[in-house]
Order: sequence, then structure tokens, then C-alpha cells
Amino acid sequence: MSGSEAVADPATTAGPQPAADGTDGTDGTAAAASGPTDGRPDDGTPADWTADDDWTDEALALLHALRTPHRRNRAKQIGFAAYCAVLILVIWGGVPSLGLFLQASMGADYTGHGPALLAAMPSGIAAVGLATLLLAVRDGLWRGPVVPPRATTDWLLAHPVRPRPVLRPWFWLSCGLALVPGLLMAVGAMVTLGLTVRARLPAALGWCLVGGVCLPLLGVSAALLVQRSDRAARWVRRLTPYASVLILALAAQSALAAAGHPVHGLEQVELWSGPWGWAGIAALAPTPAAVPGAWAAAALLLVPTAVCLVLADRAAATVSLTLLRERARTAAGVLAALRTVELRAARLAVNSASGGNRQFRVRLPAPRRAWLVVYWRDALALLRSPARLGRSALLTVPALLCAVPAHGTRGVLSWAVTAVALLFGYLAVAQLLEPARIETDDVRRASWSPYPFAGLMLRHAVVPTVLGVLLGTAGAAVAVLAGAGPDAWLAPLVVPALVGAGLVNACRGAARRDLLFRPAQAAGGGTGIIAFAGWYAAGPAVALPLLALPLSECLRTGAAAPFGRTAAVGAALAAVLLRWAWSRAGRLPRQTRPAGAA
Repeated sequence: MSGSEAVADPATTAGPQPAADGTDGTDGTAAAASGPTDGRPDDGTPADWTADDDWTDEALALLHALRTPHRRNRAKQIGFAAYCAVLILVIWGGVPSLGLFLQASMGADYTGHGPALLAAMPSGIAAVGLATLLLAVRDGLWRGPVVPPRATTDWLLAHPVRPRPVLRPWFWLSCGLALVPGLLMAVGAMVTLGLTVRARLPAALGWCLVGGVCLPLLGVSAALLVQRSDRAARWVRRLTPYASVLILALAAQSALAAAGHPVHGLEQVELWSGPWGWAGIAALAPTPAAVPGAWAAAALLLVPTAVCLVLADRAAATVSLTLLRERARTAAGVLAALRTVELRAARLAVNSASGGNRQFRVRLPAPRRAWLVVYWRDALALLRSPARLGRSALLTVPALLCAVPAHGTRGVLSWAVTAVALLFGYLAVAQLLEPARIETDDVRRASWSPYPFAGLMLRHAVVPTVLGVLLGTAGAAVAVLAGAGPDAWLAPLVVPALVGAGLVNACRGAARRDLLFRPAQAAGGGTGIIAFAGWYAAGPAVALPLLALPLSECLRTGAAAPFGRTAAVGAALAAVLLRWAWSRAGRLPRQTRPAGAA
């Protein structure tokens, strides 16, 4: 490890800080190459520092010596974690892949899936590549690739040290971590292509690595720009909904192509539209569906990636110290919430830091009857957060698309595919239950209501149910017009049960961390984690498997009897889940009441 790692987990930077020797990488050339900083003040270093005030080398050497024992312990922890990760990958990935290749050498034929895979790859890889870049730049909104710990930002960078030696290692650490999923996806693609289209493994790995390496690195470089520039951050927030819609459209196009309905002209446009498409051209190069211009696409990926890394390396030392302190505190808060299994608190912290909680000034006429107030408040809350409505509508699309393969499958596979479709449906309606979750975050917020808390929570299920039924009906109508059978009208019928499952989760209360340390864990091995997961996701864990059984039968047969049975099961399950949510909600005020209170 470099000397800079001796800093108390050093992270991002303190803005362009002048040094007498000019070796901090913030001279005019680097500043011009790294782009604008939106006029943020250089608040990290006084302007009158001289060469005599520069204690960078001495400070880093001292910290390196002081932190040697801690660094050794951390190296052991990292080594053990890497060993476990490699062991899991070998057991769950390497050994099964080797077995498949052995079976193929003995005559097993997996090439029957090759044509569908090749048809799905152009738009599918474009969707994955665009999603990778979107996730990377969204990370730059609240954290960023240059993330120093609080000790570095609050103490070390406030002293006369050059930020570049402190912050560059953290940028390259982010690059290294971003490469891990890219490498894993490249290896998985190599195995898949080798089995299904008989591509040569070295060529398949090499071509897949072009996209697997370049796209994550481009994403990290773009995330640094977003971290430094308020203008870039505004553009990311503005374009995120459109990019999300485009990703879903590409995924839908990929599914249609795999089903035998490709649009070749549109695929050519997508493949040459940007880095997400160039990665697809490279991945197709060793296959029978190779697209002309693979070497040009590889060059278009490799050269800009190298240029962006050079510019980002220079810009890593120019982030404002004030911004670094904010990001360090946010990252520490999110990590603390994750360590205490407060997943909602972590999500709220990320949304707040990334500007995901913007409210729009929307007005609805006030109701004239008192019993309509709860529904008026819920509808107004959702209208003022249109992102939730948009996510709910977008998640409805994969819910309907995932139900399509259930028609041609049998047995456990049909049940599993139907459960995945229901999972997307649950996530869609869960976006509409945010008003209920806000009430359960702090039950004192419900003091305005004349209803008991349990009754109030049941009333919070009305607006999500109505909106979910409307979305399901609209999706079913589109599916029927596209050629689906009458069983598509099951979509709105399962909405009440999914809303009930979401309400059960919303009323779970404070995290039951005691379940993680059950005595049976030592003997059973992991039963505490299973118990906590069952408590945390109790609603969908009950609803999805039970709904999937009759729904998969109805999707396979399309007969009238399974249709009615599915509707009856959905209605009964909705009643049971709402009763369960009512019972859970009734206990919440008692759980949060101070000790000794009446």
C-alpha cells in the first residue's frame, strides 16, 4: 500500500490547494483538463502557504508508521474477505461451469438457446451498459468515487498538505472496486457464449472484457465529474427518469427479440449510439452474429476510457473540501445505518443527499367531508413526488413482461417465473405506500388523525389500491391489444393482495436486530439471518408464493376455472394480509411509548 493509505482511511480531496513546488496536480493544465468547478471557493488551503509550510511527506510518513498495526489487521480482514469471495465464486460459479463444459464435451447440446441469446444481445447489452453508467453517475450525486473518511477531511486536509497524494489512491480504489462486477460479467458471458454458440473461450473473454472493463471505468470518471460539478449533477437528476425509461424499453426490446421479434434497424442504431452499444458490438465479435466494425467499436471504447482516466486522475485533487466533508458524513451515516440494519434510514439518507426528495408544488381542492381527508393527503403526497408514480408505472412493465414466459413453462419453473412477475408488481405498488411508511416512521405524526392508528393505516391502503388497479388495468389493456390472452386481466385483480403485503411491511416497526443473534444460530448456521429476513420481508414472503401457485396455473392453461380461483385466492389473501397489517399497526404506538407512560 502507498503511504497515503496510512491516513485514517484517507478519501476525497480538499479542493485545488496551491503548493510551492506545483506537484499537487492543480496547475493550470490540470484544471483546464478536469473541467469547471462551478465557481466553488477553494476553501481548503490558505493562499499564503509557502514551501516551508508543506508538511505533506512528513505527515504521511508519520501516519504510515502510526497506522502500521491497523493496516496489518485490515490487510488480514481484506485477505479473508477476498478468500471467502473467491471460494464462493469457485463453488457456485466455477465448478458448475466446468461441469457444463464436461457435459458438452460428452455430447450434451446447449446450442438450442444460442439463436435466442444472440437475438437478445444487442439491445440487452445496451440496457445493461446504460444501467451501469446511470448507477455510477447516480452514485456521484451523494457519494462519489473520491470518498475520504471523516478523519481525513476534518483533520488531515485542513492542514498544509497537498491533497493530490492523499486523494488519488481513493479514486483508483473506486476504479478497482468498479472493475469487479465488470470482470465477473465478462467471465459469465464467456461461459455462456462458449456453451450456447460454441465461441472460442479466449476470444470471447477478450472481447467481453472490452465492455466489462471500459464501461465501469467510464462510469467512475463520469461520477467524479458529477461529484465536482453542480451543473453536471443537475443534468443527471433531470435526465435520470428518461434514462430509466430508455433502459426499460431496451430490456423490453431484448425480450421481444429473444421471442422472435427483432427490429434489426433499431438495433443497429442502438449499437452505434454510444459506449453502451459499442460494448455490445465487441461482445458479438466472436459469435456468428458479429457486426462489422468490432475493432472500431473497441477503439472507441478503449481510447476515450484512457483519456477520461487521465483527466479524472488530475481532477481527483480538485474537489472542494466543504463538499468532501459533506460526502464523508453522508457516507458514514449510510454505513452506520446499514451496520444497524436500518435499510430505510440508509435509503432516505441517500435520497436526501442526492436530491431525490424534491417536492413539487401541486394543489388539490380540499375535501368537503372529513372522511376524505386521509385519501386527499395521500393523493396530494404522491402528486408532489411524481418520481414515485413514475417508478410505479415503470415497474409495472417488467411485471407484465415477466408473466409472458409463464405461458410456455411447466412445473417449478412456471411458478418461479410467475413469482418474479409478482415481485415486480409488489415493488410497483410499494412505491405508492410511502405515505403509510412516513406515518410508521414516527407514530406521533398521526396525532392529527381522529382515527385509531390501526384504522388510519388501513385507510392508507385505499389510494395505493386504486392507483395500482388503474395501472394494472392499463397494462392489461395494452397486453391484450398486443396479442395477450384474457388472463392478462388478472393483473389488476392481484393488486389488493400486493398492497396488503406492502402494508404489512410498512407496519413492522423498529428493526428486530435481536433476531440476528438467536441462540439457534450457532447450532443451525445462519438461522438468525433467515429469521431476520423473514421478519423484514414478511408481507411479500407470504403473499408472493401463495399468489404464484394459482396464477401460474391460470397463465399456463388460460381456462375460466383457474381464473376464478386466482381471483378468489387474491381476495382472500388480501383480507388476511390487511388484518395482519391492522394487528401490527395496533402494536406500534405501544412499542414507541416511553417506559412508565400510562
